Amino acid sequence: MAEKLAKNFSLDKQDVPSGATTMLLDSEDPKEQLLEECEEIWKQVEECQNRLTLQDVETLPDSDLKLSLLIKRFKALTAEFNQWQKRTPEIMTRNSDVLVALGRDQLQKLDHELEMVLSTVNAKNKKLKEDLIREQKWLEEQQQIIDCLNQTEEEMSNQVVYFSEKRAFQELKSKMLQIKAYKEDVLNALGDFLEEHFPLPENSGTAKKKRHSSEEQDVQLISLHEILENLINKLVNTPHDPHITITASFWSPYIELLLRYGIALRHPEDPNKIRLEKFDQ
Repeated sequence: MAEKLAKNFSLDKQDVPSGATTMLLDSEDPKEQLLEECEEIWKQVEECQNRLTLQDVETLPDSDLKLSLLIKRFKALTAEFNQWQKRTPEIMTRNSDVLVALGRDQLQKLDHELEMVLSTVNAKNKKLKEDLIREQKWLEEQQQIIDCLNQTEEEMSNQVVYFSEKRAFQELKSKMLQIKAYKEDVLNALGDFLEEHFPLPENSGTAKKKRHSSEEQDVQLISLHEILENLINKLVNTPHDPHITITASFWSPYIELLLRYGIALRHPEDPNKIRLEKFDQ
C-alpha cells in the first residue's frame, strides 16, 4: 500500500502543468507566489488521497485478523520509512524574490526578538549594578563598624583591671577611711566655727552653777558643738529612735536656737526630747 502511495504521488507530481510554475515565477508578490505554491501542493495531496480511495481494497482472511492488520501496517511503515530515507529535501520555490522576502521577514522577527532580549539584559545589568553599589556601600559601613569595635576592644583590653575580692575589700576599706577622715574634718571645722561664734556663756568656759530648790550643785554645760554631735550620732546609730533627752547640761538658749531655725525638732509627745532634722528628705 505504501509503495502504491509513493508511486501515485510521483505520477501526480509529473502531471503538474508547467504553466503553473511559470505563473508563480511571473507573480509580483513573493508571499502570494508562496501561497499559490502551497495551494498547488495541497491540490496534489488531495488528488493522491482521492486516487487511494479509488484503489481496490484488499480483503483480509478471517482467521487471525488482528495479526494480519499489524503485519500490513508494519510493511506500510517500513516502505514509507525507506522512501523517506531515499528522499532528499527540496526547496519549495526557487524564486529569489520569495526567498529574500521570507529571509527579510525572519530577520526582522529575529532582530525584534534580539532587541527585546538586549533591552531585558540591559535592564537586568542596570539593576545588578545598582545592587552592587548598594552592597558595596553596606559592606563599607559594616567594615567601619568592625574597625570601630576592634579599636574599642583594643582600648578596653589595655585598660583592663583584674578584679578580685581582696582588692575590692581593700578599696572599700580605703573609701570608708576616706569618708571617716572627711567626717572628722567636717566635724572639726564645725567645732571651730561653733567655738568661735557660739562660745559658752561664762568666759572661763568651764562650768556654770545652778541652784535648785533644795540643794546646790555644779552643772557642767556642754558646747553647741557637742549638742549637735550628740544629735548626729543618735540619728546615725539609731535612726528608728533619733531623739535625745534635754538635760541640765544643755544651755536653753542653744536649744531654742536649734528649734527656731529648724535644725532640731521636739518630740511630739515629750517636750524634753529633741532630734536632728532629716535634711536628706
